[in-house]
Amino acid sequence: MNRSNTGFKVVLPLAPAGESEKYPQEFRELGAEFIGQRCESDDEFIALASDADAIITVGSIRPVPRKIIEQLKQCRLISNTQIGYDSIDTAAAAERGILVTNVPDYCVGEVSDHAMALILACTRKVVPLNSSARKGQWGLSASGIEIQQRIWPTMTRLEGQTLGLFGFGRVARALVLKARGFGLRIIAHDPYVAPEAARQMGVAMVDWKRLLNESDFISIHAALTAETRRIFSHDAFNEMKPTACLINTARGGFIDEAALLQALKEGKLAMAALDVMDPEPPDPQNPLFALDNFISTAHSAFFSPASEAERWHRPVEEVARVMRGEWPKAVVNPDAKEKYIARWGQMKEPG
Repeated sequence: MNRSNTGFKVVLPLAPAGESEKYPQEFRELGAEFIGQRCESDDEFIALASDADAIITVGSIRPVPRKIIEQLKQCRLISNTQIGYDSIDTAAAAERGILVTNVPDYCVGEVSDHAMALILACTRKVVPLNSSARKGQWGLSASGIEIQQRIWPTMTRLEGQTLGLFGFGRVARALVLKARGFGLRIIAHDPYVAPEAARQMGVAMVDWKRLLNESDFISIHAALTAETRRIFSHDAFNEMKPTACLINTARGGFIDEAALLQALKEGKLAMAALDVMDPEPPDPQNPLFALDNFISTAHSAFFSPASEAERWHRPVEEVARVMRGEWPKAVVNPDAKEKYIARWGQMKEPG
């Protein structure tokens, strides 16, 4: 290593409340310097990180575009505290020999739980029933006429319905285990996963059109790429059942919100339950919020105290590996390794 560990600088350009106080001790134990600072602009980010050896970031909130990466003079590692890394320009990082890591198994349980909760909220009409009860309406009583006539006819039994998974990674597979207990038939579409991997879990791998045509619920669990951005558009909604529900706990960019609004208003889609939107935070006047058949949970699917503790500790482990001369475990741009070696020397496999 060209710099000693005592000169190894780690920065956090978006320091959440309480977290920047926890990190210094951990990095002191590693022999590294740590600076946590809230950066409101790219220029502030560059000023903080231009001479950093490692950057820890919350990519969805503090993106790392090419403009920033090209100003990093000696950065070796950008460690994202999330699963998704579409907000980090991994190609630009690879060009400069900068490794990018994520936390691939972070919040898998929480997000799959949340997706199942949204499926149940759609089919059992939890939100409108709660609202009706708070207005003094009550099921089988004179006050419950609206419930009986407007809500009950739209409630369905989960058993025997089809859950379609767009993407078949860790979260989707965790959801399979939960959804199976409700008697759902499960299909999936993921061109990057071998059909045998799905078959082993009792899931049929299908093409895009079949996913749209056959699913009563579609739950999104893919990676957001140029290919998948806005893939749920007018064309997709026209292929879906008018009784279908769309669930998104992944990234807001998968959905064309104008097309979704039209589909929900025109009855081409029964419901949508979104934990994520694009952009975030959404405009409070977004017309989706005025619809009774739309649910939002304000980008909360990832959260539990346990998952938070895990996601903030994993980047420390990745930084420690780099400082020991080891490859990080969760590198998402392995094509960066050749230039990394040319710049910093050979690395060992992680212990």
